[in-house]
Amino acid sequence: MVARLCDRNPATSPDALIDEMVPPSTFDDVSFDSYIPDPNEPSQAEAVAKARDFVVRASKARSGKKGLFSRKAPAQGVGLYLDGGFGVGKTHLLASIYHSMPAPKSFATFVEVTHVVGALGFVNAVERLSQHTVLCIDEFELDDPGDTMLVSRLLTELTAKGVSIVATSNTLPGQLGEGRFAAQDFLREIRKLSAVFETIRVDGPDYRHRDLPPAPEPRSETELTEIAESTEGATLDDFDALCDHLSTLHPSKYKDLVDGVSLVCISGVHPAEDQSVALRLVVLADRLYDAHIPVTVAGAKLDEIFTDEMLAGGYRKKYLRATSRLLALSRFAESAA
Repeated sequence: MVARLCDRNPATSPDALIDEMVPPSTFDDVSFDSYIPDPNEPSQAEAVAKARDFVVRASKARSGKKGLFSRKAPAQGVGLYLDGGFGVGKTHLLASIYHSMPAPKSFATFVEVTHVVGALGFVNAVERLSQHTVLCIDEFELDDPGDTMLVSRLLTELTAKGVSIVATSNTLPGQLGEGRFAAQDFLREIRKLSAVFETIRVDGPDYRHRDLPPAPEPRSETELTEIAESTEGATLDDFDALCDHLSTLHPSKYKDLVDGVSLVCISGVHPAEDQSVALRLVVLADRLYDAHIPVTVAGAKLDEIFTDEMLAGGYRKKYLRATSRLLALSRFAESAA
């Protein structure tokens, strides 16, 4: 009988949540030396130099400085913000910084950071992360005031305790959330976040402007079942049942949910019914993409999960990224078939 993700109920300890804050395996071996700047984009070489300098400054910040009576005064962490389009090597540089810093240290996407804080509680998360030399945050993107307040407070607490912060995004810190929420409290927090970072622009061709191949045609239900039954380590779930199961799990557990799976098969795919379901699917898509797990489906195409109304809203970037990643994983499944 084929295994189902719906039958998995992973339990993740607080220590495991922190220990799992590492770069995706794709970036295990990257370094500053392996980043090859485009000679036509001088900002890339400058970004490498700034990233190396950040490592020096962050290491000094963590070691503290001597105050009155030769005691070490609390050190203030430093911040670096790598701004640029997709495909210019920002995550490569972020992972290189992570690898260059002494342990303990942490690396996570923005969404993963909010999930860790949600799972551990704010005070516990600050306590556990405050001993780290650096917190590397990939895909920094604020979608609602609640996340903004949470992250602003988190970064303020951590930098005051000597933790340095480096982040990547394709939106400048002063523009995060721009055009979505006009609340004054939100805008004030945005300005506070902007003050944390030194911003470095990384220019280069943006792969979003490249044409993506169309989504593969969905399988028939019979074909999908046969593929799942003949593939060792595959799972087979009904789309609605999987969405219901995801709602019972904290998103911090999605990584363990798909651990060890070789292929995810989903039947009865159709457009997500509401925003909460869609956002859970975004997190699942990220975890599948990080683990390089192919996806194949029956029902609607994978580029039809997020409706036009959703794509026109404040979470547009999340949905487009998730669609791109699901399509890449589905083409991976096609080539492996």
